Amino acid sequence: MFWNKSKEESAVLSTDGLSRKKTNVIKKAAITVVLLSGLSVNFAFANETADSKLTTIYHIYTEDQYVGAISDKNEVEQLKREKIEASKSQFEGLSLTAGNNFSVVEEKVFTPATDDATTLEQVEDLIEVNANAFAISIDNEVAAYVKDLDAYNEVLRKVKLNYISEKELNFLEAQNTTSNSIPALQPGETRIKDLTIEQNVFGATMTVKPDEVLSVDEATKRLLTGVEKQETYTVKQGDVISKIASAHNLSTNELIELNEGLEEGGTLSIGQELNVTVLRPALNFTATYEQRAKEEIAFDKVVEETDTLYKGDTKLKTKGEAGERIATYAITKVNGQETAKDMVEEEITKQVQHEVTLKGTKVMPSRGSGSFAWPAQGGYISSHMGHRWGRMHQGIDIARPSGYDILASDNGVVVAAGVEGGLGNRVVIDHNNGYRTVYGHLNSISVSVGQTVPQGTKIGVMGNTGRSTGTHLHFEVIKNGTHINPMSVLK
Repeated sequence: MFWNKSKEESAVLSTDGLSRKKTNVIKKAAITVVLLSGLSVNFAFANETADSKLTTIYHIYTEDQYVGAISDKNEVEQLKREKIEASKSQFEGLSLTAGNNFSVVEEKVFTPATDDATTLEQVEDLIEVNANAFAISIDNEVAAYVKDLDAYNEVLRKVKLNYISEKELNFLEAQNTTSNSIPALQPGETRIKDLTIEQNVFGATMTVKPDEVLSVDEATKRLLTGVEKQETYTVKQGDVISKIASAHNLSTNELIELNEGLEEGGTLSIGQELNVTVLRPALNFTATYEQRAKEEIAFDKVVEETDTLYKGDTKLKTKGEAGERIATYAITKVNGQETAKDMVEEEITKQVQHEVTLKGTKVMPSRGSGSFAWPAQGGYISSHMGHRWGRMHQGIDIARPSGYDILASDNGVVVAAGVEGGLGNRVVIDHNNGYRTVYGHLNSISVSVGQTVPQGTKIGVMGNTGRSTGTHLHFEVIKNGTHINPMSVLK
């Protein structure tokens, strides 16, 4: 029986059984692996066969239409490079890039159908050459494009140099890079303190069409004039200056100032071209200066009345003498034009001495005041001083008065009263100040020699005596022995 066998035999039998079982498992596993391996090889073979039959093509689309398909998308990149290269000579110095307004969509197909030549020809037209530029923005509006930041800074510097000197700009730039104190301003010196731009100005990198990028000089001119191009107007039949000015939002004076030789009320020629563009800088610069100056202080002329002198007499009391000061001014200039100058400090180095003149107020009836009154009661000048009838007429004739009384023109003493040749009845008054007055052709005389006559005293009545052609007064003024025109002293 199986259970009567020895242990050794049992062990052998057991071992043999295990060996047989193990061998069967290995055989089954081997068969399974072989089957699975064969299945994997079949799957891989199938995928490789499918992929080998597909081809990649590239479809080109614009926003609103289909352009075509190409077999190699590298051809598009090559077109971009060629277009950039072709533009380099035209836009020298600019950093160019190629942009496009189309999209490329990849597709795998079994049967490729492309027309590369036709599609690429259309794609070439769609490729845009752009430039990397630096925009000059003023109050959030682009005023000009330049090639880079260095050009931007150079433009702003050139614009500033239209309003301040290079020396002044260099000084300001040096002050911004150092903390050292500047020396005190000396008399006779003027120094810039600051330069500010009234608008908000900044720059930004942008991509634009190359022909929009300006040179430094072009951009500088754009900012100085505020316009891209000056506009002109060609005169037509029926045009007048005021009408043309109004049509272009100008005043008549502005239009005249813009066109040399144009005058208000002047004639215009049909076909004549007029500038109708007012240049207004795109940027406004305010420069502030400090100025220190040694100045003369002018003296005033003061008149003091005194009763120690006769009326009409003057006397110098104090001689005028100019003073001196060192003044410090704050000066403001807008776009190079001075708009304000204020004294902020004054140091008097020599006191001013004003000139004082004494003016007499003391009245003496026998002495003239130097102020001559009209010697008649109204009337008009019928004959002036000058040559008349072959000889010199030494005075003026007054006729047709409202009354016939003749009055002393100023204080004085009667030195002659009576008939005197062609003057008929005449009176002579000495005013005791270098002046004498003569009154001729009187009808009657009311004063006598030696009589003191205050200004306005009646000395006679107007008449027609002597060599006379009608009732009138002949009036003469003599200064230091020489006849003068009475009209030069009469008030």
